[in-house]
Amino acid sequence: MHEKMPAKNDVVRGLGFIAAAAIVVGSMVGQGVFLKTRVMTCNVETPASVIAVWIVGGLLTLAGALTLAELAAMIPKSGGIYVFLRDAYGSKVGFLYGWMNVVIGCAGVTIQGAAFAIFLNVMTGGMLSTEIFALNLAGQKVVVNVVQVVAVAVIGAVMLLNCAAVSLGGRVATVISTFKIALIAALGAGAFALASGDWSNFALSGAGGACEGVAQGARGGFAGFGAALLGALLAYNGWQAIVMLAGEVKNPQRNIPLALSGGVLLVMALYIFVNVAYFYVLTPVEVASVSPNSSVATATAAKFLGNAAAKIMAASLLISVLGALQINNMLLSRSMYALSRDGLLFDALGEVSKKTHVPLKAVVVQALSSMILVFFGSYDVLTDYYIFALWIFYALAVSAVFVFRRKQPNADRPYRTFGYPLVPILFLIVTAWLLINTLLTSPIRSMIGLGLIALGLPFYWYRQKNAAI
Repeated sequence: MHEKMPAKNDVVRGLGFIAAAAIVVGSMVGQGVFLKTRVMTCNVETPASVIAVWIVGGLLTLAGALTLAELAAMIPKSGGIYVFLRDAYGSKVGFLYGWMNVVIGCAGVTIQGAAFAIFLNVMTGGMLSTEIFALNLAGQKVVVNVVQVVAVAVIGAVMLLNCAAVSLGGRVATVISTFKIALIAALGAGAFALASGDWSNFALSGAGGACEGVAQGARGGFAGFGAALLGALLAYNGWQAIVMLAGEVKNPQRNIPLALSGGVLLVMALYIFVNVAYFYVLTPVEVASVSPNSSVATATAAKFLGNAAAKIMAASLLISVLGALQINNMLLSRSMYALSRDGLLFDALGEVSKKTHVPLKAVVVQALSSMILVFFGSYDVLTDYYIFALWIFYALAVSAVFVFRRKQPNADRPYRTFGYPLVPILFLIVTAWLLINTLLTSPIRSMIGLGLIALGLPFYWYRQKNAAI
């Protein structure tokens, strides 16, 4: 059932190396590095342990990126991981990944839309917290407030942008990613140059912090480290971004491996730098006691920007989150597009605009799904089941390199995984531990993620049955 649409209606290669690298960086740098350090400090308590988590998370991400780079250079088609899983394990496994993007992946866009609205609310002094009305749906109270309406509006605006030619999206991603790099570098440099810090903070513990909303079972030991690593991986998430757009990258055999490895290394360096700056300025207890409605980045900036820090940081984070939101809407729509081209979703989602060569209907449906999700669930609930489910498929995608090496030993491989087979094996071992730890420490949320993936099976069987008729 592969490639059922005619080639003339396919996407075009409009992204060069700079745009590809910008998409990798832009999709990773969202709100995680500014928000998650508080929870991570509660999880592992000491600054050295928090930095260690960022390093482990970065190396794990790099191992996955180096492995997927081989697959993307070998099979440079839009859909990325879906295509790898389909070709390695069959259409059912590939479909379930695509289904997860449709059902759970929308949570990622929802999270970023909500984060944009939250930061705008900070800038306006809480003016967006006003409740508009409340509904009772099946015994569950659903509150609609201005923050949610703003989140829906910004997702809609990004949707319209992504309906234009992919080259325009690449240029926007480049501009915003450059801003993100400058923002993190300026925050860290400002902390060291202008704030009154103390290196002795690194010898202290955050065990006495408020740690609002952090479960006791996720504090200390291996469970705490695993929970912190999950938070770091949320901040690194997006490293796989460019493989989803492989069919739209110029010279993909060269540009995709370079964009993946270079982008991950750059983001890893920035994250470690800014987290060292956080603990140079704030004690671990101060970091752990930051309100969930604020951020460690804002608390750090306040030390050298004063009362204006909250609004300045909120404005900066608005742009940062907007960039990640734009890229993720673009990426997830390509997953829908690839599935539909194979007859596993609705045929209309596999159609490409004759003018822009963009899968317009897939872009719109992805955005509308995320808009609906805005009104259900909390930030932490969404991120927990989203990241847990996502990393199951990352493990399968990385393991696919072994499958292709065995099944297609003589295939053209313009790039070969650095450190093969050790690098992908280490990735799989650490990922297995992370998934088991998450299943044990957050069983309900983990099972929700697994359940939502399993819900795709009836739809898959239905589509298969209809295709056979």
